[in-house]
Amino acid sequence: MTTFTIHSIETAPEASKARLEAAQKQNGMIPNLYGVLAESPNTFEAYQAIHQLFSNSSFDTEELTVVWQTINVEHECTYCVPAHTGIAHSMKVDPELTEALRNEEAMPTQKLQVLRDTTLSIVRKRGNISDAELETFYAAGYGQQQVLEIILGLSQKVISNYVNHIAKTPLDAVFQKFAWQK
Repeated sequence: MTTFTIHSIETAPEASKARLEAAQKQNGMIPNLYGVLAESPNTFEAYQAIHQLFSNSSFDTEELTVVWQTINVEHECTYCVPAHTGIAHSMKVDPELTEALRNEEAMPTQKLQVLRDTTLSIVRKRGNISDAELETFYAAGYGQQQVLEIILGLSQKVISNYVNHIAKTPLDAVFQKFAWQK
């Protein structure tokens, strides 16, 4: 079995060092996912760029959380579900919403339920969703922009979820209180 390296600023490839330094400065720590991603400066850069783009999409903090956690739970990512629970808390998302997502329970509003259902359908059907599903999504108040933004969020989560599965990224101490198993 090959163990993936969790890089520090000192051990990272030169092209990843500035990103790790920025993470240390911003978070007071380097998330283990970042330490793993640092091995491939391009993958690390892509992940952070997609994260920033999705974070700045038309979705509010609750909707971002719904998309992220729906994908994390479906992909059974034991690193990202706790990490995004912590992120949701820092974004002041209602803990009841976060717990409902973690436990695959009903959403507190119909609009968020439709967002969750559509996201899940896109993931499970690899984008081959029906016209009826799209019409339901549009009737809930979303549009084509939000369909494309779900795909953007999914792109981010494919990188992190798959990397965490393959690297068996250990959960950071700061997220231990949010540990999760399907």
